[in-house]
Amino acid sequence: MSRIVLAMSGGVDSSVAAYLLREAGHDVIGVFMRHGEEALEACKTDAAPGFSLPIFNPRADHKQGCCSSSDAEDARRVADRLDIPFYALNLKAEFRQIIDYFVAEYTRGRTPNPCVQCNNWLKFGKLFDYADSVGAEFVATGHYARLQPTAAGPALCRGVDDGKDQSYVLFGIERRLLPRMLLPIGEYKKPEIRELAAKVGMRVADKRDSQEICFVTSGKHDEFVRQRRPDQSTAGEIVTTAGKVVGDHPGIEGFTIGQRKGLGVAMGEPYFVIRIEPDTKRVVIGQQHELARTDLTADNCNWQSDPPLGEFRCSAKIRYNSPPAAAVAEALPGNRLRVVFDEPRHGVSPGQAVVCYDGPRVLGGGWIESS
Repeated sequence: MSRIVLAMSGGVDSSVAAYLLREAGHDVIGVFMRHGEEALEACKTDAAPGFSLPIFNPRADHKQGCCSSSDAEDARRVADRLDIPFYALNLKAEFRQIIDYFVAEYTRGRTPNPCVQCNNWLKFGKLFDYADSVGAEFVATGHYARLQPTAAGPALCRGVDDGKDQSYVLFGIERRLLPRMLLPIGEYKKPEIRELAAKVGMRVADKRDSQEICFVTSGKHDEFVRQRRPDQSTAGEIVTTAGKVVGDHPGIEGFTIGQRKGLGVAMGEPYFVIRIEPDTKRVVIGQQHELARTDLTADNCNWQSDPPLGEFRCSAKIRYNSPPAAAVAEALPGNRLRVVFDEPRHGVSPGQAVVCYDGPRVLGGGWIESS
């Protein structure tokens, strides 16, 4: 029997993870991470009104946000039902690092991915510190991903549910931590998890999955950024790729590459954000074919296996919701990476992660710097 610290969000996935670990005979300690931001809106089941950036695709079967007081109570009830200890950790100071990163990236005209950084810095960062303090061998979460044994140690792999796979957001975890990680639901599909939760009488069996960024409780990323940078205006012009000025915008933090809705200009046909220029504060828009990119470079790479020498075939994802695409990649000096796709990709965004796969296995990835 092992002592395991489990990140519990109050959702069905981490709740069933707790059940599976306890049924396997482990000593489970449930931990809820408080981020310190007011989360009244996160308790609602409908998305907040107004436009929000397409970092993730909004879904009607999802709820806005997570980590609210009601989520904490759901997690506590599950822990009580399973008779496992439960603690809420105040990580407001640690979440400040993620919020600062989020604001800084949007101000630079990039599209951040705080969920990846939360996994890197908190769920598989600070929680390991907490696990060490209570003598726990493992840290577990309810992510849809798997750890498969190999001669060189555990390999991070896609979950069996392609529609829910979350291996992309785990690429940045330090490889040395993989032997101490557990991902109990990676071998299940979502309907099976809900069915199991209902079977054992969990009230969260039908609870909607969370979406968007937990600390942006309104769902309006641009307002969130402006509130934290009131003296730093990034307002400017909206121009076409031909250089024609077609409008003004209140701030580049309201845009991301590939965005079509919420541009604030009427062009008579679909136009998309092609480029964001933080120096000139211009948002450049164009037609869909102008989004096509065949290659990209990334920096600050993290490898889950030894980086291959020279060029190597892989499939690569450029966003959480994008499908893997066939490509040739190469690890470059300075912890950088180049990826060349077989077919052009749309919506390659600086600030997002590119993750390389060999079949189901995560090889590694980095943060997109240019395309």
